[in-house]
Amino acid sequence: MSYEMIAIVMFSTMMVMLFTGQRVFGAIGFVGAAAGMMLWGVGGVDVPFSAAMKLMKWYPMLTLPMFIFMGYVLSESKIADDLYKMFHVWMGPVRGGLAIGTIGLMVLISAMNGLSVAGMAIGATIALPELLKRKYDKIMVTGVIQAGSSLGILVPPSVVLVLYAMIARQPVGQLWLAGVVPGLMMAAMFIIYIYIRCRINPDLGPALPEDERNVSTAEKMRLLRAGVLPLVIFASMMVPFVNGWTSLVESSAIGAMAAFVAAVLKGRMTKEVFETSVKQTLGISCMFMWIILAALGFGAIFDGLGAVNAIKDLFTEQMHLSPWTILILMQLSFIVMGTFLDDTAMLVIVAPLYVPLVDQLGFDLIWYGVLYTITTQIAYMTPPFGYNLFLMRAMAPPEIGLRDIYRSIVPFVMLMVLALTLVMIIPDIAMWLPNSVYGN
Repeated sequence: MSYEMIAIVMFSTMMVMLFTGQRVFGAIGFVGAAAGMMLWGVGGVDVPFSAAMKLMKWYPMLTLPMFIFMGYVLSESKIADDLYKMFHVWMGPVRGGLAIGTIGLMVLISAMNGLSVAGMAIGATIALPELLKRKYDKIMVTGVIQAGSSLGILVPPSVVLVLYAMIARQPVGQLWLAGVVPGLMMAAMFIIYIYIRCRINPDLGPALPEDERNVSTAEKMRLLRAGVLPLVIFASMMVPFVNGWTSLVESSAIGAMAAFVAAVLKGRMTKEVFETSVKQTLGISCMFMWIILAALGFGAIFDGLGAVNAIKDLFTEQMHLSPWTILILMQLSFIVMGTFLDDTAMLVIVAPLYVPLVDQLGFDLIWYGVLYTITTQIAYMTPPFGYNLFLMRAMAPPEIGLRDIYRSIVPFVMLMVLALTLVMIIPDIAMWLPNSVYGN
């Protein structure tokens, strides 16, 4: 059997196992280990095992539980609630102001947590009821929350970009900085769209009534200070890291400790908050570790086959496809996979093939990490089975049906596609900041 056929059998077997409901790490790890034994006998098991052991020596892996703990502390201690109150008071007088404020909330939540699920949960439980109560259009605000929560995997400290960095062996700091400008650009696109829509049709997002605008200056400043707290925590973590004063792991520890201290000083670090934060951190960290272990083992078998070179020759020499055509096909495959897989699963399934192939095609792996992340955001919101669509359905009130959720994401997906196109055409959108800071 040719190496190309072995690679196809490995991928197809893994996909069949995933469709049967097997856990992602179980399907990936089993296929990798089984393929190793079939190809090289009992000793073939040592190939994925040796690759997996690299994870135990991967010091930056310690950042994952730190960032996840930081996000859950800020969420469970209701510090995120203060953010929305700040936006409510400062942006309420503007048509569509609360929806614009929700996008701002999502950006800050992204900077606190790095996971899109956390942003979705906070948006659906805090922002959505307030928006509906104030007669905002349910279809528009449903799309706002889904689009805003997707920023969590692009704006640093993105956990997904940390995982990509480990698998692609790229610097986490450069990937984070590469995600800043595209993430803020996408947020700005959402805000401009909301503002224009609500200017054209004020019924979609009416301004706050006069009586709710009468808030004292002292109260406004108090809320502003409360809303600035997450930014201070974020700065205490990122500034030392970007300036080279601390390592990535040290910065993540600073962020986790700063969030914990802030919750204690505000009197919100109860036993329940601490237990919930620790349990959630442990559960998600273990899930990520098992998936990465399986991905590294699978990737080692794939590299041993030389399948990447074979597939590259198939595309470029036999099918005569240009590197850009291959890249676009890769992005389309992410959107298809996003109908039934989450971002981590998509990354670890295709990383053994896509990452080395992108490198051999001559593209920058830092830039490609941003493309992957934006495409994952689009996949999260693409019907019929986008991950965010069903998260929203589970959290939304009964008056918002699945049909409303599908309709709500259309303009935001179009804006995301536009953002992806701009980053592909103008790579400096992603690469300017890391090149400026690191002097590449």
